[in-house]
Amino acid sequence: MTTIDFYTQVPDKHDFVRRLCAKALAARARLMLWAADRDACQRLSRMLWSVPATGFVPHVAAHDPLAAVTPVILDCEATTFAHDDVLVNLRAEVPPFFSRFHRLVEIVAAGDEDDAAAARTRYRYYRDRGYELRNHDMSRSAPTATNRA
Repeated sequence: MTTIDFYTQVPDKHDFVRRLCAKALAARARLMLWAADRDACQRLSRMLWSVPATGFVPHVAAHDPLAAVTPVILDCEATTFAHDDVLVNLRAEVPPFFSRFHRLVEIVAAGDEDDAAAARTRYRYYRDRGYELRNHDMSRSAPTATNRA
């Protein structure tokens, strides 16, 4: 059964995603970033290619021929799945296919009440279906820590 981690009070979602990707790479895990649309995928891609300035996070779109061998996949359509390791939900709704992954990561922005309300709805959905939920309050973490992403 999918394990679900909620990271709440995240000051910068894009920075958190970047750090999560870097940590996953170091652990040889594979991620699928489930973005809202193609524009969001393109913004994520630019960020992952440029930050940090001395490196990048190797990634491709889900439909790319290299998806099967690339550690980070960007997707907004869910037509193909290159792996079933970790899904990072960057949308407001529950991903309809989340249960095929071993782990689901939900990121909730600090100070964004709309994001928090949508996250509470997703949390109840998962809880009501018996999924294991783990909560990580990022407001309690040191700003320079990797925050157990």
